[in-house]
Amino acid sequence: MKNPIEISEVNIIPIKPNEGHLGFCSFMIDKKFYVGSVAIFSTREGGIRLVYPKKGEIDCFHPIKQEVGQFITETVSNKFNNFLKLNENGKKENAQNYSNKTSTNY
Repeated sequence: MKNPIEISEVNIIPIKPNEGHLGFCSFMIDKKFYVGSVAIFSTREGGIRLVYPKKGEIDCFHPIKQEVGQFITETVSNKFNNFLKLNENGKKENAQNYSNKTSTNY
């Protein structure tokens, strides 16, 4: 039986783009696990990729299942693109309060 995974409270923190680095994000998994300091980078295809935090050579966090990683990336990508559209339209948006709730089953 597959357990549901819920991604919520997606926060986008944009930075001045530097060598493909666009910003950072954080999110909650199942309202029980906080994931922060995830870097957002652009891809050559026009999408984004997420780089999870490390301490030296030790991974602090990363998805084990590819489909879970893709779901997280898609969720963050949608929120990042919506954030950019809102700011392009001249609306003031607080990045810290820009959050989302999404769930799926894996």
